[in-house]
Amino acid sequence: MDAPLYLRPRVDPPLADLLEDRSFLHSLVDALGSPLNVLLPEAVAGNVARFRAVYDRHRLTGRVYFAHKANGSSALVRRLAAGDPAAVGVDVASTEELRHALGSGFTGDRIMATGPKDPEFLWLAARVGATVNLDSPGELEQLAALVRAHGLGRVDVLVRLSGFESAPGHGGAGTRLLSRRSRFGTPVREARDLLTALERASDAVALTGAAYHLDTTGVEEKARALELCVLFLDDCRARGLAPRAVDIGGGFGVGYVRDAAEWERWTTALSEAVLGTRPPLTWRGHAYGLRNEGGTVRGAAALYPAHRPDAGPGYLDELLSLPAPALGRPPATLLLDHLHDLHIEPGRSLLDQCGMSLARVLDVRRVDADSGQYLVRLGMNAGDMSLEEHGVLVDPVLLPRAETDRGETDRDETNRGDRNRGDRGHGEPRSRGGTPAGVYLAGNLCLEGDLITRRLVHLPRLPRTGDLLAFANTAGYAMDFHAHRAQRQPLARTVAVQQAGGSWRWCPDEDYWPITPLGGTPA
Repeated sequence: MDAPLYLRPRVDPPLADLLEDRSFLHSLVDALGSPLNVLLPEAVAGNVARFRAVYDRHRLTGRVYFAHKANGSSALVRRLAAGDPAAVGVDVASTEELRHALGSGFTGDRIMATGPKDPEFLWLAARVGATVNLDSPGELEQLAALVRAHGLGRVDVLVRLSGFESAPGHGGAGTRLLSRRSRFGTPVREARDLLTALERASDAVALTGAAYHLDTTGVEEKARALELCVLFLDDCRARGLAPRAVDIGGGFGVGYVRDAAEWERWTTALSEAVLGTRPPLTWRGHAYGLRNEGGTVRGAAALYPAHRPDAGPGYLDELLSLPAPALGRPPATLLLDHLHDLHIEPGRSLLDQCGMSLARVLDVRRVDADSGQYLVRLGMNAGDMSLEEHGVLVDPVLLPRAETDRGETDRDETNRGDRNRGDRGHGEPRSRGGTPAGVYLAGNLCLEGDLITRRLVHLPRLPRTGDLLAFANTAGYAMDFHAHRAQRQPLARTVAVQQAGGSWRWCPDEDYWPITPLGGTPA
């Protein structure tokens, strides 16, 4: 039998500490049902501090705007609202997100309105003094008309740019910069017309900067786009405008899988399975976008790079340090020389290690008599925990139900490791009381396609009815981005937890306020 293909999660404190308190987690699910989302609001404050440390290292000013669409939690938004107003804001992409941010304690001057906008969204953003990140000249005209019609004050705006294949007027003829096409933003080649429109609307809007958000992990491509935004702002100043910021969006990434070797081993095995040189790794031979053409693997795997050694703040630091192609200076230096603020809009990376999704094991049965594989049905569906919908492959952590099972998987499943070695999150899995088992994880909907993950997941032992599977690090996009009430299945409840005095306390997500310790009185 082939060795198990683990993709064990990267789990750091305090999330690792929470995973160790299995009786507490089981008691939560017993009381509130499966599935259940568990959030750590204090962890998001720690992630803000790590991003701000990168700002300080490069001597930059500007705001970290949380991309609200990544999670609908009240606890997380309220905890961020309690942070330094000059350092932390929120990026909202709908009227309801804007209302939620305001109700959670954010003032309008700390809010960035992004995404496609209807008139109601534009009016409310203008009314409360939010900065509007304009996606097109049409949005600019619509916003200006609303400001004039309702007698509102001038609205601070950024213009979102795209199409960074070339920089008209800079870099020389024939210079071509590769950039993935996007349906968002105004192409750079149309920047001159955009500037004319901004001048016409100067009674209604005030240009404060340029923005971009590229759907790529390529740091060189993002550095080129940042450089072109700086050059665009030079053109703006030459025409009498006074911009002062560059907003580079999000996309800083998260490292989900802790071991690079495990990720490489699994992706190599996927290619071998597609070629037919090893048994399938997935339900019904699903290949994640790869195909076998005459003995050669073709296509691109639709997978998130789950092991990323430089993600989140580390990725931002790399981007700011990389020399830009035309001007030859690092982006941080360009921003400092031009006295520009830097704004970022992290979602997934700001929620790294901020929560997990729990699901109870409802049923375990063999897939067939010969394969040695099992189908595990969970008390959740694919919409409740949608890591795979975003191409993220990572193992859940098995939390046995019975106290007598603790010795079988013990603390190795939480990946704490030997802290005397400073080895945070690198313990080896063992199966002292069981044998590693390959399982497919199925959801609770009456649909063939309701699979929590389409790959064969290896666990230290076969789960039993009543056990829990904990999907770590689901706060970013996986908890509620695709949640639905199909077949009248209930949506997952969400709780906020906090460690105090060696034990864990919890409250419903909507009842969390940062001024009130859980189970205590207002500070």
